[in-house]
Amino acid sequence: MTLETISVASVSDAYLHLLAKRGVDFLFANAGTDFAPIIESLARSGSGQENRAPQAVPITHENVAVGMAHGYYLVTGRPQAVMLHVNVGTANGLCALMNAARENVPILLTAGRTPLTDGKRPGARSAPIHWAQEMFDQAGMLREMVKWDYELRNGEQIETVVDRALSIAMSEPKGPVYLTLPREVLGDPLNDFSYHVPSRMPANTPPVPAQDTWGEVAGLISKAKKPLIIAGASGRHHSIVKSLGDFAARFAIPVVEYWSSYLCLPTDHPMHLGFESAPHAQEADLILMLDCDVPWIPAQTDLSNDCKIIHIATDPLFSRYPIRNFSCDIGIASPSWLALPSLHEALEKMLPESAVRERRALIKERHDRLRAKAAEAVDNSRMTMTYVSACVDAAKEDTSIVVNEYPLRRAQMSFSEPGTFFDQCSSAGLGFGLPAALGIKLAAPERDVIVATGDGSYLFGNPVACHHTASSLNLPILTIVCNNQGWGAVERATRSMYPDGNAAAKNRVPLSTISSAPDYEKIVEACGGYGERVDDPSDLPAALRRALTVVRTEGRQALLNVICE
Repeated sequence: MTLETISVASVSDAYLHLLAKRGVDFLFANAGTDFAPIIESLARSGSGQENRAPQAVPITHENVAVGMAHGYYLVTGRPQAVMLHVNVGTANGLCALMNAARENVPILLTAGRTPLTDGKRPGARSAPIHWAQEMFDQAGMLREMVKWDYELRNGEQIETVVDRALSIAMSEPKGPVYLTLPREVLGDPLNDFSYHVPSRMPANTPPVPAQDTWGEVAGLISKAKKPLIIAGASGRHHSIVKSLGDFAARFAIPVVEYWSSYLCLPTDHPMHLGFESAPHAQEADLILMLDCDVPWIPAQTDLSNDCKIIHIATDPLFSRYPIRNFSCDIGIASPSWLALPSLHEALEKMLPESAVRERRALIKERHDRLRAKAAEAVDNSRMTMTYVSACVDAAKEDTSIVVNEYPLRRAQMSFSEPGTFFDQCSSAGLGFGLPAALGIKLAAPERDVIVATGDGSYLFGNPVACHHTASSLNLPILTIVCNNQGWGAVERATRSMYPDGNAAAKNRVPLSTISSAPDYEKIVEACGGYGERVDDPSDLPAALRRALTVVRTEGRQALLNVICE
């Protein structure tokens, strides 16, 4: 532990230097008049180690900036910084922030603060907007979505404020934090800046349950005849893929990935029973839930009265959700990736191999039938989401990273490597896919990154800003727009609630149709990419090959506008 001292010119210099020293690689930014000190410090950086700063990346829409930080974290496990323009920029980034909050993704979200003074102090108000943009409580609009918020008051606080922000963001349950930065404070002169290396304020270690807890849980599992594992967001930690696979295989417990944004278990694992929890949950006499905010739909799932329910998650109550009514007999506050090996060890002593051999064979047969049925469902004469999913699966490599925002059907796809699949966020803030894919490509430039999105989600993703960013940062990704000329989720919800209603009787349900849609393939072409429209199902495999060739050999982004049913 050492104390380092550097010479700086301003508070802003010290702030950026410390971010870089604490492992922040990028500052994704959409600038405004509040950025003047930051811009001056960035102009000074690069002339020596003492003027170090994260790489500043100008992004042309705030949701894209936050989404890229989200995607970068999914690959690296390191939180990044985002800076937006006072209240208006913060407001534009709220949807992406909601996604990060519900997915427990740590992001240091910052915003300028309208100048505090209107005198002659450097940084004081100098434009008419500095009055209209002032708010009584700028952080109030997002306080429900962040773990912590604060406003920088002076240069003496820099180390405390930055380290506290990052440590809270990275402590379980992880999540975004918000820091506002007044222009006058950032511009205050500062001669020397001292800070500790490494930080004296690390993230908390994850909670570990008492040892006898595992004995109790293992006892219940060993007595169960039809146990079931429902895996939710546990795959956010890549190590769970192996440990869950080992656990499920050894004790012959089927696994369902329900409403999961991550790959939790290889698709071809013999204990994998698909993605619908209700049929299996209704048969179970014990359910082990791993990081499940919604393990099933209560109105559609009748559990046995004797079914024991155990939930392992950093916050099994999901206390940030206003109301949640899922029963639980034992709730264990621990990251599933940390808890599962301990449970494995305890259960090993209670459940011999001979006791599960027959069950394992039966589950494998069920797994094989499900996979065969999924393959049979693919009709290559119709451009359905099922067919598109199978084609994407055939085109991708094992190391490709696929980001899915609604359209792809996981039953028709195969994934085996951790961190190769990311689905829509649990809060379903549309526009997640494209920005996240760009952040992922930035973190893993050597990997193919494929993002599949519906046409409605594509428009929410601020596509011009995304394609511009892909071009300016040289991030060649493949975007597949599954174009069904509308918001399918809206239509399905309406037809489900009113199956015999007036809306269901119409060819197109009101407010669910995108009329006069643009030629999406032309948007990417305007940003130097390759675009192609695909109408005929038989043309899709070759179109995917062409697009991936452009991405891999030419280093250009590509987009397929796939006209779907």
